[in-house]
Amino acid sequence: ISIETTEDLYREMLKNTPEHDIVVQAAAPSDYRFAEKSDQKIKKGDQGISLSMIPNPDVAKAVGERKTASQVLVGFAAETENMAENARGKLKSKNLDIVVANDVTKPGAGFGTDTNIASVITADAEVAYEKMSKRQLADRILDAALLISKERRKA
Repeated sequence: ISIETTEDLYREMLKNTPEHDIVVQAAAPSDYRFAEKSDQKIKKGDQGISLSMIPNPDVAKAVGERKTASQVLVGFAAETENMAENARGKLKSKNLDIVVANDVTKPGAGFGTDTNIASVITADAEVAYEKMSKRQLADRILDAALLISKERRKA
């Protein structure tokens, strides 16, 4: 599914997630967008320019509000401070089952690298992982999501 904006992502996620048992929300949509768009070049003048930004829709929260009893929702928290606290807040406020949190200020974690250092946080547990490949971390995340899914199917 091709998207260009956070608004596109929002529409596609709401349309497509209801049919899936596990939803891994790995996109990093922009929190804000420009309030106004210009179809023309904005010419340079003698004065500076101020740009007004407005919030984008919160994709993870909207998906969480529509979550079915059997679905498992995984979200991510790229943080620069208070990582665990912010991630636990996201877990609750967005109705997620798992939040993968990382401190993007650590070398080898976050964006622009093939490795990550993260904690996988659920309502019941927090598992901190040392630096590993993003593929290895993805396997750990999927294992956690499958475990929750399996438990829900038993209930």
